[in-house]
Amino acid sequence: MAKKMVAIVGRPNVGKSTLFNTLAGERLAIVKDVPGVTRDRIYADVEWLNHKFTIIDTGGIDTEAEDIIMRSMREQAEIAIETADVILFLTDVKSGVTASDIQVADMLRKSGKPVVLVVNKVDNYEKYENFVYEFYNLGIGDPYPISAASKLGLGDMLERVVEEFGDTADEEIDEDIPRIAVIGKPNTGKSSIINRLIGSDRLIVSDIAGTTRDAIDTRIKRNGREYIFIDTAGLRRKSKIKDEIERFSIIRTVAAVERCDIAVLVIDAEEGVTDQDTKIAGIAHERGKGMIIVVNKWDLIEKDTNTMNRMQKEIRQKLAYMPYAEMLFVSALTGQRLNKLYDTIDKVEQFCCLRIQTGVLNEILMEAVAENEPPQDKGRRLKLFYITQVSVKPPTFVIFINSKELAHFSYTRYIENKLREAFLFTGTPIRIILRERKDKDL
Repeated sequence: MAKKMVAIVGRPNVGKSTLFNTLAGERLAIVKDVPGVTRDRIYADVEWLNHKFTIIDTGGIDTEAEDIIMRSMREQAEIAIETADVILFLTDVKSGVTASDIQVADMLRKSGKPVVLVVNKVDNYEKYENFVYEFYNLGIGDPYPISAASKLGLGDMLERVVEEFGDTADEEIDEDIPRIAVIGKPNTGKSSIINRLIGSDRLIVSDIAGTTRDAIDTRIKRNGREYIFIDTAGLRRKSKIKDEIERFSIIRTVAAVERCDIAVLVIDAEEGVTDQDTKIAGIAHERGKGMIIVVNKWDLIEKDTNTMNRMQKEIRQKLAYMPYAEMLFVSALTGQRLNKLYDTIDKVEQFCCLRIQTGVLNEILMEAVAENEPPQDKGRRLKLFYITQVSVKPPTFVIFINSKELAHFSYTRYIENKLREAFLFTGTPIRIILRERKDKDL
């Protein structure tokens, strides 16, 4: 089941990035006491009371700003509001209710999304209690006083957030139907590929960047099997503004990837792999999704006998962190090789769901250790006692060892490669979790 999305919104300089960093547990957003510092939306995974969800940091909403940067930030925040399941509306007790707060509140009411009103910078509740009451005037519910910087009041706020998630039991539907998110930059042909697959123009196709405004689920049936394709708005190009700002519309991509089993990254054959492509692919890789790289517009490329090999090599080099990804060269315009996409999806899904018997895993582990002794340090050698598989999507393995300090990442990668040699795991990342256990515990 996809994680819920929680967007932190509000006018500039109320402490959104500070709250985001506190919830994320690490300093991911730039924090500076200047309005408009957070220009790139950032997302992070959070867990509270057994609820896992994704938080989205946004630039401040200035409803009257004419500056091109501030207008762009407002647009990005609006996308976050559209995509989020719950909205944290952050205000500042020291500034009181401002005209901008009232305008943001009106915007949030129109969205129809659940809103949790948060009053930040309340580092002394007795001192600011009467000031907090003022925020009832926004007419958007009970205000929750917090101090993001001092980590005060966060528990009550998060309890309110998870209450808004409601009962998610009924969302566990169609688990046997693979969900495929089609992701990538604008104008790479994502919608065209889905239209060609379903044989109709269900999705609007245009050469204007950003035509696909929302994620759209399309159910397709082929040879008696159903597939659900999730089309997404592409990530936007780098800003032309001279202020060294790189803004990427990533929220819909993150939301779609959260809901999918397999991500199909569409790359423009004429452009090749760009920095944006690597960022988009990284979203799926980090979340352990099956991965297929589709190089579209292959019909427009002048070719010789080595053209495809050169392109494959370039893609593998730039996406070196996902060597497991499958790759197809297609043309949405002519339909060239597109039917192979279904077979590739079926193959990748099979490996995403592959389970290996514990006895077989431990045979491979012992053979790997015999072929290449584990590292040692100051007379102590890493011992690998036991391996077992704990989950799928992606296949995840736990190895019990004597000391994490001795477990160099290169040896963990060696074990991963041995697992791939034995079972391929085509198209899917695999996860290896190391747990310490002393000899006497076994």
